Amino acid sequence: MRVAFISFDFGEYSVRLVSGMAEHASVRLFLPECEVKPYLHLLSDKVDLQSFPKPRLRQPLRQMRLLRQIANQIRDFDADVVHLQSGHLWFSLAARMLGSRPLVLTVHDPSRHPGDEESARSPDWVLDRACFRAGQRIVHAPQVKDALIKRLGIPESTVHVIPHILIGDDKELKDMPEEEHLILFFGRIWGYKGLEYLIRAEPFITAKFPNAKIAIAGVGEAFERYRNMMIHPERFIVHNEHVSDEKRAELFRRASVIALPYVEASQSGVIPIAYRFGKPVVATTVGGLPAMVDDGRTGFLVPPRDERALANAINTLLADPALRRTFGENGRHKINSECSAELVARQTRAVYRAALTGSGHVTDEVMA
Repeated sequence: MRVAFISFDFGEYSVRLVSGMAEHASVRLFLPECEVKPYLHLLSDKVDLQSFPKPRLRQPLRQMRLLRQIANQIRDFDADVVHLQSGHLWFSLAARMLGSRPLVLTVHDPSRHPGDEESARSPDWVLDRACFRAGQRIVHAPQVKDALIKRLGIPESTVHVIPHILIGDDKELKDMPEEEHLILFFGRIWGYKGLEYLIRAEPFITAKFPNAKIAIAGVGEAFERYRNMMIHPERFIVHNEHVSDEKRAELFRRASVIALPYVEASQSGVIPIAYRFGKPVVATTVGGLPAMVDDGRTGFLVPPRDERALANAINTLLADPALRRTFGENGRHKINSECSAELVARQTRAVYRAALTGSGHVTDEVMA
């Protein structure tokens, strides 16, 4: 099977997935230079990499030249199937360039997240064009599947739930000790991530654990409004910047608990990283997060927009190092058994075969 895999984001995710698939398929990877460069050491030498400078969305001529170049390279490669990661404005408009080749689309978000200014640059109707053009779709949580089918009215048999592939490197900074009572919020900072509720939870946490600190790492919207919410600014460690993989490893190593106070979500790439590093999570019952968190086993689930429930769950973990270790080991086992590159690649290849035959049928045995 010859697979053309196209992504304009999701560098680590894409590299790990195609490297797993390259053991049993011929793969040509199209990925921006800025996305692939940090992960070249993870890329299988069996993958045919076609990297490119990433134009800005507001550069239509450069975008169209790039898309024609990719389309020509797909034809030269004689791809059997094309796999696109959703969310790119111009490729969605120009999906017809693929001709009659079967298209598989991974839908990371079934609709725009509230408060996410980046995603607002691409209207939903444009991104939906690629979804309607695709013969098969992949999502990472049952809740995302349900939302996508309901919004677009597409056949249930063409939407397949495959777990988010394992990312992060648990071998990095292995000797770095955990800091007791350190809570980590990691990732893009937009309204739907609910950071304000973690900030509001801080007084309830530090009332019980005066030495507790909350580390916030990531970029997104202007951070000043979050600073203004902090009753005790000295309790926060803020890294309002792009975080390197080495810094990411350091933050997860040091953290006692990973907090995801989201008010809306599809799934999360943060949870697999937390599990990779053996860390318990506290997340909200929104979107696909309940499918990723085994409540009372790998972490705790709490209602969204409830800072007291969030603080209580965090405090339970801060008070019990043995429980944190147990949850962390459970999470590590979950991610290794359910989200390994080998398993995710096998399930993805099954969807490719369904796209090639036009049947939409993927057996439970293959997806297990």
